[in-house]
Amino acid sequence: MMFSKPAPIAQPIRVGVSTCLLGQPVRYDGGHKHDHYITDTLGRYFELVPVCPENESGMPVPREAMRLVGDPSAPRLVTIRSGKDLTGQMQSFCERKLAELAQDDLCGFVFKKNSPSSGLFRVKVYQEKNGMPSPNGRGLFAAAFCKQFPLLPVEEEGRLYDPALRENFLERIFCYRRWKDFEQHDGSLSGLVAFHARHKFLILSHSPQLLRELGRLVAQGKQMPLPTMREQYLATFMKALSLQATPAKQVNTLQHVMGFFKKQLEPWEKQELLDLIEAYRQRLLPLIVPITLLNHYIRKYQHDYLLQQVYLSPHPQDLMLRNHV
Repeated sequence: MMFSKPAPIAQPIRVGVSTCLLGQPVRYDGGHKHDHYITDTLGRYFELVPVCPENESGMPVPREAMRLVGDPSAPRLVTIRSGKDLTGQMQSFCERKLAELAQDDLCGFVFKKNSPSSGLFRVKVYQEKNGMPSPNGRGLFAAAFCKQFPLLPVEEEGRLYDPALRENFLERIFCYRRWKDFEQHDGSLSGLVAFHARHKFLILSHSPQLLRELGRLVAQGKQMPLPTMREQYLATFMKALSLQATPAKQVNTLQHVMGFFKKQLEPWEKQELLDLIEAYRQRLLPLIVPITLLNHYIRKYQHDYLLQQVYLSPHPQDLMLRNHV
């Protein structure tokens, strides 16, 4: 089965990763947390950029374990046994490292969960008085990274084993790379219009409302300075993609694509496709099944507009991101 071709990726896709997830022994106990999905699967498509805030900031291996203490909105990094405050050391590292990473052309980052430096979600922050933990903090480096690069796709390694979260994260990485290619090699208003047209159905599958907003933005044309338009477009584009593409939104998108063939398909072919879409809606089949049949008709009838749609092939097929129910 031949598939519609996604927009080509012109540059290597560089993704930051907590160093311990790559199997390097940099953790406080001298060990690692090697994640084979990251190295063996994602490593085939991404250039993985290791970052260990604790080791790279000058802390030894092995070292005393640390935790976050104080106000969850501005916690301190403190060693557990001796009570040494390492907040300033980590903050100085963050300032240096983020300036370096700004030049590294990153398209995403995978953080180590629960880490007081790199945890992205629900990191424990201990109260000063009674030492009780509150699971609503964020590691110091992860927090600084997200503040510096608010539009960059980020995720924790543990959440990559949720199929829906994994698909959403990796899809955003590929989209972010395509955007960077557009900005670096074109950046024109006509190029932005073409970029939007290619991603129309992908955006629709995440947020019909934000698709309309992006359409209005692009339609303003020369009424807005082009750099401002690109900045606003990217912010809204990434916001849309961060929203989960639910089965209901996917069904709506599939039906829109199917509408392009209303004069070409035989009644039984239409019914077969509708049955597959309904089976997907009921979570009896994965999304790849109706997508595969749509791709068949797109190539059979050589529908140029649909052949350019990123939605129908937004990432390498053998990542199998659309094979879950």
